[in-house]
Amino acid sequence: MGKILITGGAGYIGSHVNKELNRRGFETLIIDNLVNGHREFLKWGKFIELDLLDRKALHEVFSNYVIDAVMHFAAFAYVGESVKEPSKYYINNIVGTLILLEVMLEHGVDKLIFSSTCAIYGNPKYIPIDEEHPKEPINPYGRSKLSVENILEDFSKAYGLKYVSLRYFNAAGADPEAEIGEWHEPEPHLIPNILDAVLGFREYVEVYGSDYDTPDGTCIRDFIHVNDLADAHIKALVYLLDGGDSNIFNLGSGKGFSVKEIINLTERLTDKTLRIRESPRRPGDPPVLIADPSKAEKLLGWEVNYDIEDIVKTAWVWHRKLRTSIAK
Repeated sequence: MGKILITGGAGYIGSHVNKELNRRGFETLIIDNLVNGHREFLKWGKFIELDLLDRKALHEVFSNYVIDAVMHFAAFAYVGESVKEPSKYYINNIVGTLILLEVMLEHGVDKLIFSSTCAIYGNPKYIPIDEEHPKEPINPYGRSKLSVENILEDFSKAYGLKYVSLRYFNAAGADPEAEIGEWHEPEPHLIPNILDAVLGFREYVEVYGSDYDTPDGTCIRDFIHVNDLADAHIKALVYLLDGGDSNIFNLGSGKGFSVKEIINLTERLTDKTLRIRESPRRPGDPPVLIADPSKAEKLLGWEVNYDIEDIVKTAWVWHRKLRTSIAK
């Protein structure tokens, strides 16, 4: 076999997929511009520092290596930043993908796994959310991902591209061996911020909105372990390599947990009582987001192996290691 090219392979999800691909015997080639990725995560496969907007450099990669398929994670992914800097998101996420697709096709590479998001759905019309739910993203990040999905559909029809788009819900947790994990600067996600409060790097846990129409008033989200996401990517890859048609799948656990439930669970697992500060709702935060993952279960044979306690436990082990290493 040739190599599996991973764009954004020094990032959170891309690095976990890279590790799992190598563990299962695949050879990987990682490209990343290291704007948000971490060189420390490049422990498997071959790495080339490269920006997708550099068409010439990308051509050289495809000329120098036999590539069987591409896994495309490279994207900016901060919702708030996308509202303030939409141009940055549309250029990087859409134009970068278009260049990648054009270079792929010029070199005869016709299989792509795309890192998409539940943000393309916008405010849910019903729960759980299946793949046919209306797509009405409410921020430039979500719109950039939906635009790419539309491009993929058009390329599939016109040029024979075979793709799988994987719409994540709330990716969380870390590699159980704590070699890699979640590391964002700034950190936008709930569980790492709670763990920072546990470790004393934050004075309190900020809760945005406590008056939602939910049992405890806080938002409910579907948390999915990053290793379950990695497994889904590899199953999607095998699906395409075995001749599967282009397709789209939601990736979530099908279960929802509120912000307060996650805080309470973390307090129990770490034996720490945290200060909570209630703040106003953030614009565009739906009360509930829960996936219907039945399509991926049926067609890919995918299943969730990590529960919410596993997510917090693995995140906790990794986060202590990360903060200790940064402190040094």
